[in-house]
Amino acid sequence: MPVPVVGNRPLLSIFCAVGACFFFSLNDVMMKLFTGKYPLYELTFFRSIVALTICLAIIIPLEGGYSNLRTKKPLLHLIRGSSVVAANICFFSGIAVLPLAEVTAIFFISPLLITFFAAIFLKEEVGWFRWSALLLGLTGVLFIVKPFGISFRWETLLPLMAAFSYSLLQILTRKLGPTEKASTMAFYIQVSFLTYMGILVCILHNGRFDIIDHPSFQFLTKAWVWPTGIDWILIAFIGITNAFGGYLISQAYRLSVAGLVSPFEYSSLVLSVFWGIIIWGEYLNLLSALGVIIILVSGIIIALREAVRNINPSIKKASYRR
Repeated sequence: MPVPVVGNRPLLSIFCAVGACFFFSLNDVMMKLFTGKYPLYELTFFRSIVALTICLAIIIPLEGGYSNLRTKKPLLHLIRGSSVVAANICFFSGIAVLPLAEVTAIFFISPLLITFFAAIFLKEEVGWFRWSALLLGLTGVLFIVKPFGISFRWETLLPLMAAFSYSLLQILTRKLGPTEKASTMAFYIQVSFLTYMGILVCILHNGRFDIIDHPSFQFLTKAWVWPTGIDWILIAFIGITNAFGGYLISQAYRLSVAGLVSPFEYSSLVLSVFWGIIIWGEYLNLLSALGVIIILVSGIIIALREAVRNINPSIKKASYRR
């Protein structure tokens, strides 16, 4: 059964989807820029405060008020929150050491994994066409990860783990979708971020676990450093991009069918290649570039197939992917 939409405004929904991807890409760029200066738990802690404030002050009132925060499924919200926190940690640990485009490309295997998990856990019908696209996407990941070559880097497994966690998040979103509003799910996601990061602040703030000389581990465990000057504004900007990116992707899926919207989410992949080249001079090698193209094509194939079948592959009500 197709997910109902609010009217049918395809151009506006496409604009919202591309706008969300732009905001998410800026979020990724800012986090990568700060990897050598502030720990991940600190950046995410401040980002969550800003995003939660925007959620409470703007998004929730727009969707009917604070009564929407009442829920009968707190356990599912807890699991969803834990999943997105895990995805966040794995994804940004990856960009601390890997090119942004590679990390983003591997992470974009998640729509394919959602198809796989939906068939297993939600008993959704998946035909040979989508299974073929799934296998094609996994082939693209192999081109990037290169698991059997001398150029293999274990860090490439981090965005893959992020994709698995994000897929679990989306499967749980389907469970909650019929009864919970987008603002409700957005609120509990930010509460989860704030809670988990608050715990990590208490444990890691003095840097006593910063004992491994590796960029990913150092980004996770370095000591708390109070921001100074313009960094306060830039960190607040991270929270703003995260909040509005989540809101815009929610609007995109409300205003039109998922089959139309979801292919435009892959603009994030194009933007990550662009930012990587412009800011860090990260040019992909031939195999990685081929892998990115394969993942892009396989994801769009599944999205377009869903449009033909009129089935929504993943309810994305303010899921806040990172």
